[in-house]
Amino acid sequence: MSSESVVTHVVGALAVVIAASYALGALARRLGQPPVVGQLFAGIALGPSLLGLLPGQVYETLFPAQIQPILTSLAQVALVLFLFVVGYELDLGMLRGQRSVTAVSLSGFALPMAMGAGIVLVLPDAFASANGGHPIDTTFVLYMAIALSITAVPVLASIIRDQGLAGTRPGTIAMASAGVIDALSWPILAVVLVGGEHGSVRDWVVKAVLLVLYVLVMLFAVRPALERWMGRPGARAAAHLPVVVTLALASAWATNALGLHVIFGALLAGVIMPRLPDGSPDGRLLRPLQDIGGLLLPVFFAVSGMAVKLGGLRSSDLTLLVVICAAAVVSKVAAGSLSARGSRLPWRESLLIGVLLNTRGLTELIVLNVGLQAGVIGPRLYALLVVMALLTTAATGPLIKPLRRADGPPAVPVDLVIGTGKTPGARPEVPTADAEAAPRT
Repeated sequence: MSSESVVTHVVGALAVVIAASYALGALARRLGQPPVVGQLFAGIALGPSLLGLLPGQVYETLFPAQIQPILTSLAQVALVLFLFVVGYELDLGMLRGQRSVTAVSLSGFALPMAMGAGIVLVLPDAFASANGGHPIDTTFVLYMAIALSITAVPVLASIIRDQGLAGTRPGTIAMASAGVIDALSWPILAVVLVGGEHGSVRDWVVKAVLLVLYVLVMLFAVRPALERWMGRPGARAAAHLPVVVTLALASAWATNALGLHVIFGALLAGVIMPRLPDGSPDGRLLRPLQDIGGLLLPVFFAVSGMAVKLGGLRSSDLTLLVVICAAAVVSKVAAGSLSARGSRLPWRESLLIGVLLNTRGLTELIVLNVGLQAGVIGPRLYALLVVMALLTTAATGPLIKPLRRADGPPAVPVDLVIGTGKTPGARPEVPTADAEAAPRT
């Protein structure tokens, strides 16, 4: 295939991917689901599982093998920009003085991790069969623990907004807790991947030391330099954007060179970004990055969907899927509900928080792609886990409805909500479980 033909196929493929993602995302919203559910399904539909079943080699014509590396590269750029924004918006300062958020975060992280590791230890043969020869070792056990602990912050924000929960105590606590859960998950995933690489102990130690040094350089050299440059007299926000994008891409390249995925560098670059005097991220930088990342994210869904081959699943895999889904749902709902109730929230609100934390979606898909590329999981188990992410996310909306009530908790400011795509202002307090609901007038 000539270079001109490759370019033509890439342009055509992008048109199909973006159109299908937008159409199915809009359909999902009309059905009461977050758009990411439709976009996830669009990615699977454009892969060999559905499109590949059509006669006439439609899949091979639209997505020939020669353009796969280009689409994968675009998907990685989309991930870098998306996770840079996630890191930039992340603010763990919200935990100060908030007992309910701390309790929900820690339990919503620890119990699903224990459940994920536990089902592997109880059913090692089933996972060995589904994982297609990949080793069921300590790295795999820890990876499955992380895979079940994830909560998708951006998707959760969309669900909270669409379900009318923005500003309520359950919605605010769930969003804050989800941000903390993911903040705890990413570093542990990085350690798991570094520790799971083949090589001598000396190689692993050298790589870990280099990673620590890189983090220190970013915190104590790059961040102060950015603060001085962005705070200089007459500095314009428009001039900051190219530098910020360069920082995100360069940091992603650096962590990839250290043997980690590009997502870790993108997250770190976002975390060390200087903020406005009130501690909030600069909306003039966030908005264009969100627009660019949002436009390219359908490519990531398509590339992820192309790796899902439902036709290769066996009957025993379906039983394992039920076990994984049950463990994922029960651990998240139980952890969020019981910890919220332990913080003296009413049962209805506590259950609602647990259901909200069960949302996975895009963030789970990122973790699954990292595991597939690192060789921790194989194609069959990857397909099962993608279906699990799709089902648990789609179930959130229907489970919320019976828990809502007309005289629910009073609205509170939600500027602290992270990953929503909204520019935060002054940081309000998360309503605590100890505070009684204010009387309605």
